[in-house]
Order: sequence, then structure tokens, then C-alpha cells
Amino acid sequence: MKKPTLAAVLAARRASARRPGFVPFLVAGDPSPAATVKAARALAEAGADILEVGVPFSDPVADGPVIQAAGQRALAKGMTLTRAAALVKSLRRSGVPTPAVLFTYLNPILRLGLREFARLCADSHVAAALIVDLPVEDAAPYAKALAARGVEIVLLASPTTTDERLRAIGRGSGSLVYYVSREGVTGVRAGLAPGLAERLERVRRLTGKPLIVGFGVAEPAQARALAPHAEGVVVGSALVAAAAKGGPAAVGRLARRLVNALEASC
Repeated sequence: MKKPTLAAVLAARRASARRPGFVPFLVAGDPSPAATVKAARALAEAGADILEVGVPFSDPVADGPVIQAAGQRALAKGMTLTRAAALVKSLRRSGVPTPAVLFTYLNPILRLGLREFARLCADSHVAAALIVDLPVEDAAPYAKALAARGVEIVLLASPTTTDERLRAIGRGSGSLVYYVSREGVTGVRAGLAPGLAERLERVRRLTGKPLIVGFGVAEPAQARALAPHAEGVVVGSALVAAAAKGGPAAVGRLARRLVNALEASC
């Protein structure tokens, strides 16, 4: 049976629970591989619709201090792209059905090789790959290699993306687009970016794709405010901080608060 696209997963959630999808992010291997698996399972039990599994990288230009620190800790303990994919595989083998997106930078893929990366994703039951620093102009070979293995590619758009590039991102991305809600790096912010709802309408119109929205979404109130305007709400730094301080139990508690906020918004 053909697996549903990420967009279909989010649409099913909206239809069944009248809320957008909850898309949490964790750094693979922080504070340990076993803890990452437990935290991911806690997120799935709390109502996560898509899991983002971040591959730690030495030069993470898009990540703020919380995720940078988590990545450095994970790298120091030996986490790699292949080991991060193995964590996803272990989740699926343990009965967690939530689709996982492997969130990585381009350099580890170049070192591994594109064909091997596509094979790794497929063999590890990765639903999609998000390559942070892959420009849309260079994305076609990656999308083709992944699609041949039944894996989506997720492309990024931002507040500074031009209309022409938004159209190209819509054509090149898989079933959805990840919208970076504000300029700068990831991290906990107070409130949502001004004018975000209007920008989301523009991006959705030009890409023709559903949107998951992240960067700066940390508190239940922010998730509730964003819920009417996005197909999926991404929360990263707050969950990574919770994992570092309180382990999987703290991740699960925060996730339940976020899901409750999303449900209350609709």
C-alpha cells in the first residue's frame, strides 16, 4: 500500500480533529540516542503528526543557540547522519507510525553520496528529507533521487523569498513547503512575527502547497495564534531545551500543552 504524503497526513488531522498538524523537532542523539527515541515516542503519544529528526552538524547556519548546543553535544557523543536515520528506523520497528522528516544540512549528504542518502532514507522508513542549505535551483537531482525511493523532499521558504522563487519552490517541493516565519535563526521568541498571516496567504498562493510553519514558535499561546493560518505548526527549540533539562517526560508534558492549545484554537 502506498504511504500517504505529508500533506495528506496533515489534511487528515484537520478533518478528524479540526486542528493543524503538530510537527515537533528533536536533535538526534541529545542527550543520548536512547533518550531521543523515548522522547520521539512521547511526542507521538502526545499527538505529533510528523516528527522532525535533526541531524547534528558542525556549522548549523540556520540554528539558534539552543539547537546549536544540542548539536554539539550529540556530535561529541558520535551522532552522524547514518545513526540519526537508524533512530528513525528503530522508531518504526518499535511500532511508532508517525512519519519522520530527516532534517539535515547538505555537507553530510555530499560526503555520503546522493544515491546512498536516498537509499538510507528509504531503508530507514524516513518519509521526507529537509536539506536546510539546499537552494531550489539545485534541488531537482535530490528530489528525483529521493522520489525514486518513495521519499519526499521538503523545501524552505522565508520572508525574503521572491515571488519567482516561491513559484519554483512550489514546483520543486514534495507535498508541502516549510515556511520560516521570521528572519534569523531558530529560537524561542515572544509572540509571532508581525504580518505573518498575510505572508502565509501569499506563500500558499504562490507555491500552491500546504505550509508547515516554524522558527520562533515555542509557547502554547503562539501555537494557538498560528493554528488558523497553517496546515502544520513546527516547534523546535523549546522541545530541544525540554529534552536537555527534563528528558522525555518533560518533552511529553510540553507536547501535550501544545497539542491542547492547537485543539483549543479551532
